[in-house]
Amino acid sequence: MSAANPANPANPGNPAGPGSPGGEASESILTVTVASEQDIFALRRYGRAAADGAGLENLDQVRLATALSELGRDLLRRAPLSVDFSLVKLAVPILRVRLLWTDGRVPSPAALSAAARLIARVEHIVGEVEGQGSVVIEHVLPRDASGSGPVAPQPTAGPLAERIRSAVTAAAASREDERGAQTQDLIAALEDSKARSEELERLNVELMETNTGVLAVYTELSEELEQTNRGVVALYAELEEKGRLLREASESKTRLWSNVSHELRTPLNSVIGLSRLLLDPDSEPLTAAQQRQVALVASAGSTLLALVDELLDVAKAEAGRMQPNLAPVDLRAVFAQLRGVLAATAPGDGVALRIPDDEDLPGLVTDEAMLIRILRNLLSNGLKFTQHGEVRLGVGRDPAEDRLVFEVRDTGVGVPEDQQAAVFEEFYQVPGPHQRGHTGTGLGLPYARRLAELLGGSLTLESTPGEGTCVTLRLPTAPTAQSAQSAPRRLDVLVTIDDDPGFHDLCRQELAVLADRVVEVCDPRLAVETVARERPGAVLVDLHMPEMDGYAVLAALDSDPALRAVPVVLVTSADPALVDTERLLHATGVLSKSRLTARAVAAALFPESGAAPETGTGPGGERA
Repeated sequence: MSAANPANPANPGNPAGPGSPGGEASESILTVTVASEQDIFALRRYGRAAADGAGLENLDQVRLATALSELGRDLLRRAPLSVDFSLVKLAVPILRVRLLWTDGRVPSPAALSAAARLIARVEHIVGEVEGQGSVVIEHVLPRDASGSGPVAPQPTAGPLAERIRSAVTAAAASREDERGAQTQDLIAALEDSKARSEELERLNVELMETNTGVLAVYTELSEELEQTNRGVVALYAELEEKGRLLREASESKTRLWSNVSHELRTPLNSVIGLSRLLLDPDSEPLTAAQQRQVALVASAGSTLLALVDELLDVAKAEAGRMQPNLAPVDLRAVFAQLRGVLAATAPGDGVALRIPDDEDLPGLVTDEAMLIRILRNLLSNGLKFTQHGEVRLGVGRDPAEDRLVFEVRDTGVGVPEDQQAAVFEEFYQVPGPHQRGHTGTGLGLPYARRLAELLGGSLTLESTPGEGTCVTLRLPTAPTAQSAQSAPRRLDVLVTIDDDPGFHDLCRQELAVLADRVVEVCDPRLAVETVARERPGAVLVDLHMPEMDGYAVLAALDSDPALRAVPVVLVTSADPALVDTERLLHATGVLSKSRLTARAVAAALFPESGAAPETGTGPGGERA
């Protein structure tokens, strides 16, 4: 690449450049010739040096250098290309770069478009003489670039032109110095490589001698290891087969429970329903004996139905088909319901059922139905095995773990220490004379523990025979990631920007979960105007749009201090890992369109909360 500083450089086309009046004073800085791919790299270096000397920021330096290299590579032909750097002296100085040719070449629209996205002023000019043409790039410099306020028009070089010329000259000189330094480094590297090669050869000889001994040891160890592996493989195959049989047995048991439970519910419902009809006051009168008999049938049917329901719930829990429905729980209402249901089950006047009725009970977010089932089961067990004393329900908060602790204490027969782990196995009942006369399936405590685990909590038991039992239920005060989805942060307005109407149709219902109103923008040129008008809580932008892509929309939003704080999530049909992260500015995340969900959008918008959106539907979107 040759460089010069001519007094009258060739200047086909409009000498004033785009967006500037003709005839203004300008100062030529440097003229270079581009004839090879190496010259393109030098042109990029000169462009960045000129921008640096003109006082542009680092990002603008990179933009100008990139635009020049893209246009230079596109216009590179057999005939050389002339590139002229100059400074236009106006109230606000302008750095101008003109690429000139005389062989009729034409820049591609793609190269012009790429340069226009980087530099605001880019124009292709066709010369008056056939075959002549030029591309002019202009960048407005900072008003204080010269170091002394606005630059007044003047015909001679000023301090700013000298500073730019010095920066470009230094870049050209550093290129030659760099070549010399690279040559010296290469010579030193060759000498070092030779020395390392000799050392490596010596080490290889030593290594071969060492390897001979290692190989003998390795052969011996390999034979021993192979024999051990054969035994391990056989054992693993046996364990795999036993595990498969256990899984099949568990699945068969679950299917049997479900099927039997469903089959039993139909006749039981008929028995209970007919019994109620017979006992109805409007039915034919029954004798006292008949009423007692029918009442016994109805009671037995209700008891059996409760057992069947419990069995079905255990099957559902084992199969993973029970999901908690979390909501704030009023413990006063829960305890009042438990008192009403269990008051009649106490064995006599010798046992007191004590359930708190305080006004100031702690708050809890959980599945109310599951909580009632757990506590009713524990209190029923306490009443069943207590003949004298009391069954007491207590509740308190454990601030260290942010959990609520429920304790059910009784003064009943108790459970021997060696049986306390077994009571949480399905169908197990503690043997012994003190258990006689107490009916049950052995599913109560296992079922209660499964429900507690589904709610993200735990259930433990402590007991002393003859003194009583204490069962402790510990539940988180708020839902956890293991037990359920967290409540979402809901937005007033969410703006989606995508030129594809089909995308709006596909994601409308998902996004309605996050916002009360979704505003859809199909023309990205209206993006900034819409966001400024709506003031949304968040913006969702497609990364790849023809006229104005997501990067451009993000840059436009970022340039406005009033809109810069609005969270933005970019979506793309390509691999999000390939996104240019340096251009993401204030975007909070990049999501794939193929896996776009309300939960993913909420996690990208609010990563600090860990919140995920609740399931549900919302209003449709609005088109802008």
